[in-house]
Amino acid sequence: MKIEQYVMAYGVEQDRLRAMLPRGFSSLRPVLRINAEIRDEKNAYIELNTAVEKDGVRGWLNMDAWASVPWERNEKTVTFYTDFLKISFTGVGIEGGCPAEKDNEGTFFASDANFVLRKPEMILSKKEFCDCSFAWSFTANDAKGKSNGKTLPAIPTEVRTVYPKQSCTAQHAAEIPCIQVLGAYLVKFER
Repeated sequence: MKIEQYVMAYGVEQDRLRAMLPRGFSSLRPVLRINAEIRDEKNAYIELNTAVEKDGVRGWLNMDAWASVPWERNEKTVTFYTDFLKISFTGVGIEGGCPAEKDNEGTFFASDANFVLRKPEMILSKKEFCDCSFAWSFTANDAKGKSNGKTLPAIPTEVRTVYPKQSCTAQHAAEIPCIQVLGAYLVKFER
């Protein structure tokens, strides 16, 4: 299967993430990541993740995923649409390696009352950096942002505010304001 994978990360208040995580998970960085894929030039898939640790395993927690997502290509820009998210990626023609994820042992997906760790794919293709803009639209005040042409780190923060517990959903994540888009890229590979 031919894959075009678009990845964008944005910085958020880490204490808000901490309030959403299921029992046993801890937040590694103040970041939300949106992965969008076009599969065989037909179907699109999007998932929302955050960086976590559980039982000594570091990786990503899948907060939600959507299949059969509408998308369109307009020259170098690819835009994905759901009822509550619009995200666009524009390749800038600069290739490079993937931002360092030395602590990525996979992604945790909910399965009944447990979580299953899916190991990361080995992707050797070069990445193309992208400009990116996004807007959640569950409510009028949801997060939105636009990249500024740089790739920036997500630096962990100490606890400052303890928020009431919330369920770990895309809608609650969308309520956390975007501090800054940290970076975006596109990678093409065969799965």
